[in-house]
Amino acid sequence: MPGGTTGALILMLFLVFLLGMFLDWTGIVLLSFPIMLPIVNQMGVDVLWFVVMVAVVLQTSFLTPPFGYALFYLKGVAPKGVEIVDLYKAVIPFCALIVLACVLMAFFPVLVTGLPSLMLGY
Repeated sequence: MPGGTTGALILMLFLVFLLGMFLDWTGIVLLSFPIMLPIVNQMGVDVLWFVVMVAVVLQTSFLTPPFGYALFYLKGVAPKGVEIVDLYKAVIPFCALIVLACVLMAFFPVLVTGLPSLMLGY
């Protein structure tokens, strides 16, 4: 694959992001993990790191249109007068922070794997 391991990981996370716009997280996990985890393991990538990255990417996809499940929940509890477009605009900074967290975890995997490795001694 062009881009090697990095390209494959970016493609997998992008696919999870796209699926997160239309499916619930359980469906995504049941569909994608049996395919992706053996590939990730074969590439020599830490599976814990990959699963955490998928979880963070899924959180971003739940805040983005067209379906944005979390936005519909927020619309249900928002005061009258708050439109869905207002909520779409309001989540932009949060999506930016989540993307920043993904970038930090990509460049510094010890943020994800550090504490478990200390606790488990590997």
